[in-house]
Amino acid sequence: MSDFATRRMMMVDTQVRPQDVTKFPIIAAMLSVPRERFVPQAAREAAYAGHNLPIAPRRVVLEARSLAKLLDALDVEPGEAALDLGTGLGYAAAILAELGAKVTAVEEDPAMAALAAANLDGVAKLVTGPLTAGAAAEGPFDVILIQGAVETFPPALEAQLKEGGRVGAIFMEGALGIARIGHKLDGKISWRYCFNATAPVLPGFEARRGFVL
Repeated sequence: MSDFATRRMMMVDTQVRPQDVTKFPIIAAMLSVPRERFVPQAAREAAYAGHNLPIAPRRVVLEARSLAKLLDALDVEPGEAALDLGTGLGYAAAILAELGAKVTAVEEDPAMAALAAANLDGVAKLVTGPLTAGAAAEGPFDVILIQGAVETFPPALEAQLKEGGRVGAIFMEGALGIARIGHKLDGKISWRYCFNATAPVLPGFEARRGFVL
């Protein structure tokens, strides 16, 4: 077994399973997808560390714990259309594809998008453009997963979620971060608490600040 394969197994055993993530497809996907291929070359030695891994200003690969718990709560089914928003170098998109989803990955940074396309090698459709715009031409989606934190969820993305669809996002409220799962019913998304987590707020997802005297 290679060193990275050993680290991958340790990641699952110490960061994922102890968080009550027990769905076999998620465990199998995280054991199968080589996380080290989806981070910058200089950061490969830290690929399996138990924290968010910075890949660009205000951009991270979500820690395995947060990603696994979001996927567990989203309960992705094979054949569902999934939007991986802010895919970075493609790690979460690869996990979603391993779960059998039909994945569209959106990345606004052209250099990262090119690397993600190479890393994903056709298992997901790569769209380059503003994260807040999503991928309307490829939707609507059963599942939306956001690779970073938000303060607000744009109406353009809400419109791309199918009726009955689910969205997973980390909401930052000052220093406090809360992962929430949203369900779209009667055209509106209802959010519920999932777990505590933090991540940088993605560009364009900041709450509008009011004028204060």
